[in-house]
Amino acid sequence: MDIGIVSYGAYIPRYRIKPEEIGRIWGVDGKGMGKGLMVTQKSVPGVDEDVVTISAEAARYMMARAPGVDPHDIGALYVGSESHPYAVKPTATIVAEAIEATPVMTAADLEFACKAGTAGIQACMGLVASGMIKYGVAIGADTSQGAPGDVLEYSASAGGAAFLIGSKNIIAKINKTLSFTTDTPDFWRREGQPYPLHGGRFTGDPAYFKHVTSAAKMMLKEMGTEPKDYKYAVFHQPNGKFPTRVAGMLGFEDAQIKTGLLTPVIGNTYSGAVPIGLSAVLDKAEPDDRIFVTSYGSGAGSDSFDLTVTDEIKKYQKKNAPTVEKMIENPVYIDYGMYVKFKKMIIMPGG
Repeated sequence: MDIGIVSYGAYIPRYRIKPEEIGRIWGVDGKGMGKGLMVTQKSVPGVDEDVVTISAEAARYMMARAPGVDPHDIGALYVGSESHPYAVKPTATIVAEAIEATPVMTAADLEFACKAGTAGIQACMGLVASGMIKYGVAIGADTSQGAPGDVLEYSASAGGAAFLIGSKNIIAKINKTLSFTTDTPDFWRREGQPYPLHGGRFTGDPAYFKHVTSAAKMMLKEMGTEPKDYKYAVFHQPNGKFPTRVAGMLGFEDAQIKTGLLTPVIGNTYSGAVPIGLSAVLDKAEPDDRIFVTSYGSGAGSDSFDLTVTDEIKKYQKKNAPTVEKMIENPVYIDYGMYVKFKKMIIMPGG
């Protein structure tokens, strides 16, 4: 049985803040900081936006592009995020209700740092392949956190994407998926803490690069392929520098990652990073295009996917929802004061 992506949708808030505006507050060269991270601006959730609203909007776009799919045929819905608004109360059930999919057989919130969304895709694949469900929805979304003045504040942003996984009318067949996981404590946030802590440079070589390259090399070996066999490649993008470097380490060209590399213009959407990048690629993909995807989540692990775009993409109702490129257009820039208000870093009495 072929398993793959039947539909997808992404959502990115329209508000933006630039590194130089953040640096202005902290007395540092914000523009230089952004240049080092390869981030020119980042998305900011509106005052009334959170992981629930971002996930619901992405899921609605996903369903709008698949008008022939009955929401009641969705048997599983998973939302992967580091920013669930409730510690006890699932995001997934709210989103399922928003797309009129309730009651679903199974719904849950997933956490694995920035790869919770791709973990959801794997879970849905297994349930569809077993025959337990007809369709599954996997969402990766975040309103990511960065402590004031910390380097993370220059990149941590907001956005997400949703994928409908099934075995009929698939627009992109998932040829294979695999994972590489270890206990590597490079980034964490304890219960009740508002901001994460990180291991600085430790988050690079022994964490991100080890896991991404290990999973990617395993996939290339399993499939008997080389980087040149893929039209597109999407890697987890905590900044613009890491995915560019890891692509080169693996033998991929800049042209292969260009379409899905969005962090330079929207920042690091954490669990949404790879899903939004893959959405941007699917916006432009043609039949028979091969796509290589490897996510990364601190703690630490990477999920790798090999996909082939099918002829179904020709009749897919892509126009029924905005493309990622369209959502990036016409941003609304805000200053640090408005940013603090939108991120609820200060709360009005009684608010």
